[in-house]
Amino acid sequence: MTTGLTQALAEFVAKPTFGGQEQAAYAVAKTGFIDTIATMMAGHREPVVEIVRKFFEQATTPAEAPVPFLGTMHPAAQAAFINAVAGHALDYDDVAISGHPSTVLVPAILAEGHRLNSSGLDAVRAYIVGYEVWAELVSREPEQYHLKGWHPTGVFGAVGAAAAVAYLNKLSVEDARQALAISASLASGLVANFGTMTKPFHAGRAASHGIDAVRLSKLGMTSAPDIFEHPAGYLFALSLSGRADLKRPADTLGKTLRILDSGLSIKRYPVCYSSHRTIDGVLEIVERENLKADDISRVHLTIGPAQASMLRNKHPVTGLEAKFSAQFAVASAVVARQVGLSQLTDEFATRPDVSELYGKVSITTVDTACPLEPAFAFTDRVVIETKSGQKFDSGEIRFPLGNAKNPIDAAGLKAKFLDCVATGKAVNPGLHGADDGLYDRIANLDSLPSVQSLFGK
Repeated sequence: MTTGLTQALAEFVAKPTFGGQEQAAYAVAKTGFIDTIATMMAGHREPVVEIVRKFFEQATTPAEAPVPFLGTMHPAAQAAFINAVAGHALDYDDVAISGHPSTVLVPAILAEGHRLNSSGLDAVRAYIVGYEVWAELVSREPEQYHLKGWHPTGVFGAVGAAAAVAYLNKLSVEDARQALAISASLASGLVANFGTMTKPFHAGRAASHGIDAVRLSKLGMTSAPDIFEHPAGYLFALSLSGRADLKRPADTLGKTLRILDSGLSIKRYPVCYSSHRTIDGVLEIVERENLKADDISRVHLTIGPAQASMLRNKHPVTGLEAKFSAQFAVASAVVARQVGLSQLTDEFATRPDVSELYGKVSITTVDTACPLEPAFAFTDRVVIETKSGQKFDSGEIRFPLGNAKNPIDAAGLKAKFLDCVATGKAVNPGLHGADDGLYDRIANLDSLPSVQSLFGK
């Protein structure tokens, strides 16, 4: 049996061998140490070294922004990091422009806005700035980022957060450009880590990197002036086929707002958005026909290839894996008639009546594309066949419930908010900022004199 690459690497690290060439290897390694220490000493007076020193000096400054669910204060970049990870940890956060913009932008804006004592209006405007920059960059690649292994939330989030934080800091054009280019070199996130703790880590790192990039720019760090359009720059590097549009002028930026076209899609289920249309279709059929798990012989799904690549776990054994499983989405909808936080546990995912359905789910992919959410097929479809020979077809499902084009109403949004807060309080009764007035303060953020009053501080 062939050992996989990751396993082989891990085994080497744990028990390395050098084929009898240890002494030669040691000599090369020692040369590296000697040369590096020498160049460290020679370069210690270069301006960039002083900038980085100052940057880390700032990073250990007193607490600047709240982590409301802990009731504690942290340096802004750390607060943004923690809050963004928490916001994405359940995969329950909103979706747009091939990613999760709010879980990156909001923590970065609130943390830096708290430090700067920014107004609520400035925070709202910063969000729009970050969203538009993010959307402009996403629009320039005709292929699916997810299929290439890139997690857009991490890749574009760092730049979007830098744009928003640069706005809050009122940076000059030159300093803002520097910050964006710095953030471009900090951007990353891999789809292979979906279904693990590292996926929300992408969001946290992106939020903190946005703040870091702005602070580095303010300290004088230089960066490429053409980082996004350069043939060896950000967009080209992300485009395996080299088809990214590097030349189109951004003449609509700030004129035609993409946030109005794409909006935000609010999740009704705390799982990968790629499965939400499937869940809607299954629930509609099983509730209408009163189907039970034992009635079903087969469930066939038609979705897009990028969706299928994200829903990678055919037989999940943990709650985290279940979030990225079309099979779990179907099984939970059939067995529990819901796909909620209480179902996303290791115990439920491995229940015999749930896991038995996994093998009954088949998937066909179609190469259509939604112009608003290019990571998704134009429509999805669910067909359920029963043991008695009946066949129930959902028809073409265009927008899931809660999508920006099939939106959740204000009451539904508030209900989700209060439910999430209640869940947090059940775990942490001292949850700071979870009073009944918080929703209203957020809903009226643009009239709040200071974001520092948002969480009652």
